[in-house]
Amino acid sequence: MRSPAECVRCRTAQPLIARDSDGAGICGPCAGVDVDYICHDCGRGGNPYGTGRCAHCVLADRVNKLLIGPNGAVSSQLQPLVDAFAQVRLPFTAIQWIRASPNAKLLAQLVRDGRPVSHALLDELPPTRGVHYIRQIMVETGVLPHRNEDLERLPAWLDHHLVGKPPEHANLIRPFLHWFLLRRARNRASTRRHPASSGRELRRRILIALELLAWIDDQGTTLEQLRQDDLDRWLDGEKTQRRNKIRYFLKWTTDRGLTQRLTVAAIPRQQPADLLTDDERWQLLQRCLKDEVMPIDVRAAGAFVLLFGLQAQRIRHLCAEHVVAQDDNTYLTTGNHPILLPPRLAAIMRELAARPATRLMIHHGPHTPHWLFPGRVPGQPIDNHSLTNRLNRHGISARPARNGALMALASDLPAAIMADLLGMHITTAIRWVNLAGRDWADYLAARAAEQDEKSSV
Repeated sequence: MRSPAECVRCRTAQPLIARDSDGAGICGPCAGVDVDYICHDCGRGGNPYGTGRCAHCVLADRVNKLLIGPNGAVSSQLQPLVDAFAQVRLPFTAIQWIRASPNAKLLAQLVRDGRPVSHALLDELPPTRGVHYIRQIMVETGVLPHRNEDLERLPAWLDHHLVGKPPEHANLIRPFLHWFLLRRARNRASTRRHPASSGRELRRRILIALELLAWIDDQGTTLEQLRQDDLDRWLDGEKTQRRNKIRYFLKWTTDRGLTQRLTVAAIPRQQPADLLTDDERWQLLQRCLKDEVMPIDVRAAGAFVLLFGLQAQRIRHLCAEHVVAQDDNTYLTTGNHPILLPPRLAAIMRELAARPATRLMIHHGPHTPHWLFPGRVPGQPIDNHSLTNRLNRHGISARPARNGALMALASDLPAAIMADLLGMHITTAIRWVNLAGRDWADYLAARAAEQDEKSSV
């Protein structure tokens, strides 16, 4: 009943409840049953809901009640959202969402207030997952403009977090976020080749700065009077590595003459401790390439980690356009040059890229990339934590797998090629090559000699 199709006899779209002598599906009237499942309102067949009406018509009524404003009508601003609901594939799911979801209740409250929906209006609300979901629905349907959500929701988060904090703390932290952290993050985001989620790290720096300010108050001193021995006492202890990030805040305060020059000792970079052996890595890789019971997205993501050492953050942002078939080969573009994929992985990637876009309750917008690893929120790929958990549930621990893969690659490739191929920063590639213990001086000398020989010819 929820999958109407064309009847081979009457050529109308209805639930096919019987088969003719050739085995083709036919509708009720053509089968001699006096039930046609036709909606009395719109004339569509199938998806019956209640007496004589289909779920699509019931959903249209529920959407109208949900989005009706204080003036008794749906505003023109929200008409794209009405149209999006009219196109849902499973109206029953949308009806249930409107009836029971707290996100739907939040949306109804916003509409009843009568104020035009904007990013600023949503920023006034506590920064919950529900607000984020509603915002993304509005963005994907064109009600609100796109923005870098990872960064632009930080000011609203800070405003809510500062409630109850001393005013002098707020007067320091707000400019620290806006003039220092956000300005640098926006500049980097505009030039990055690959998307990155930096919002969590910026929140951590804010929280540590507030932690220091609260400690200074407890000591009965001020930020201006903070001395090196005071800072060392605060840094010492179990939270040393976390609190080491206070250096960003103190650099900002020192540059503005708010503190004397203080030193935060750099914590030595830790060498990767957990890494899979080659045998363990190849065993897991064979599972990803051959185990058809494993979900195809897990197989693809696991293979990328185990073979190329890609981060989950990079993997989740891969799109169908990154998979390119040329002649009989399939390539994946992650850095400056495409990577030739092994045949089994190439077949997995072609299948993954050919899958239809995920049909959410509210579809992805027309300008949304065709994510290879889509998420539950419209317009967004799967989040980093969820992708890592999916790998873990199938026995692939992302960090040891990535470390093992990078160590193997660094033992076989020069740093420049490794960085170029994987889209990795050259400093990171050099560090991995040094860890692998290979000296590529002979390679570089041979390469230079080859170039000289070609130029002389």
